[in-house]
Amino acid sequence: MTVVDQTPVEPSSPMVNRELVFTGRRMPRRAAPIAIIGGLILAGLLVAVGVGPVGAVVLAVIAVDTALPVWTWIVVNRRAATDRLITCLVWTALLTAMSPLVWLLITTVASGLPVINGHFLSQDMQTTLNPVTFKIEVGGGVLHALVGTLLVTLGAIIISVPVGLMCAIYLVEYGRGRRLASIVTILVDVMTGIPSIVAGLFALALFAQFVGIGTRMGVMGSIALSLLMIPTVVRSTEEMIRLVPDDLREAAYALGVPRWRTIVKVVIPTSIGGIVTGVMLAISRVIGETAPLLVAIGSIDVLQTNMFSGRIETLPVFIMTQYQTSTPQGYAYAWGGALLLILIVMVLNVLARVTGTIFTPKSSR
Repeated sequence: MTVVDQTPVEPSSPMVNRELVFTGRRMPRRAAPIAIIGGLILAGLLVAVGVGPVGAVVLAVIAVDTALPVWTWIVVNRRAATDRLITCLVWTALLTAMSPLVWLLITTVASGLPVINGHFLSQDMQTTLNPVTFKIEVGGGVLHALVGTLLVTLGAIIISVPVGLMCAIYLVEYGRGRRLASIVTILVDVMTGIPSIVAGLFALALFAQFVGIGTRMGVMGSIALSLLMIPTVVRSTEEMIRLVPDDLREAAYALGVPRWRTIVKVVIPTSIGGIVTGVMLAISRVIGETAPLLVAIGSIDVLQTNMFSGRIETLPVFIMTQYQTSTPQGYAYAWGGALLLILIVMVLNVLARVTGTIFTPKSSR
């Protein structure tokens, strides 16, 4: 019978890694808040002695990211300090990425919210003659740009979604291993990176061939935006359709269901949530484009709802033209239009979430 030596090994033994020994020592629960408060105090002192706000914040963040790991090393061990260092760096990267977005939202709301009222939302920028006072009244509203943005974007959706959906279905369901599918994939990748102004120039040149040079119509803006939307719709829809398990398709084929009916009744309903989200991302990507709309449809100060006759104002172009006036009123109107544009994108994303939740098949688990 073999006797096993069960004598415990002391932590001081050279055979034991000190970093693997549990010491029972832990950092205080309030270590992170204490370090953050210390960083804020340091930033305030640096500003008081003449350091700029940005420089003070950067130095304070560096101090916090250094102090917490060193403190952890002293109290616990090196492995815990390394973990604390990585955690600090991750939080620093997150806050660095979020800071511009938060600053932009705060600035837009603070500058644009005072402008938004009933008059701003119900009037255009047309100059009219008051029949009572016989004085010229300058309009001060965004109604024409708001309606124009919705019409042009709706036209782009009508063009892009069917084309992008059909293209994605072909690439996944019909084009596997075919040369045409490879060519289409390359073309979609190329279209993803084209500059937005090229789309506007394409729409301008297309209508110049059939209608005449100098033509400006709302449908031209929809065509220009559709060129930017189609690659995003194709890519997102393609990825969502690929995620549908092949077992569902094979089960339908085994029951004698045709391929087209399997796609309509099985594949698309299963991936509808991701498809809708991809379409909303494509809309958010193009709804703020200025260059193609400025080239294709120009700008106008009055309400225009006919997509096939004359120029139409959109919110991005309205923001640009008002900012170019270099007047306090123009700046205020520009910030108001920017806030409305952000709100429209937020509403579209909420609708996408709700639609995806409603139409996504419920799991039986």
